[in-house]
Amino acid sequence: MRAVVSRVARASVRVGGETVGKIEEPGLLVLLGVTHSDGSEQAANMARKLHEIRALRDEESCATTGAPLLVVSQFTLYGATRKGRRPSWTEAARPEQAEPLVAEVVDRLRERGARVGTGRFGATMEVDSVNDGPFTLLIDV
Repeated sequence: MRAVVSRVARASVRVGGETVGKIEEPGLLVLLGVTHSDGSEQAANMARKLHEIRALRDEESCATTGAPLLVVSQFTLYGATRKGRRPSWTEAARPEQAEPLVAEVVDRLRERGARVGTGRFGATMEVDSVNDGPFTLLIDV
């Protein structure tokens, strides 16, 4: 499981012109990808890492500050680009595997007390964000 995590002042995601998820205060925008070998253990580890990572100002985390997260699925994080000009998606999990694992990460974050907004799995989404820093991390579990 892989995530690109950006510290943001605010962020939102729209589908078909409708806002489906947003955070209106400083927090984390999480672009989340799933690969074939991922399962419940990786989902639990990713949720813990996202909640506890000290990526906010003053080395704080969402767990210590209550800052929100906006989680958006993004299979392209597993795009292979080493050969040729066309990315290969063979490392990305199929939707029937990935969707429940993305939902599990969100559920586990909420179980930890996190405030979480989401995108819509499989949809064409418009993601807006105002980066804070900029401060962006790549997390693999």
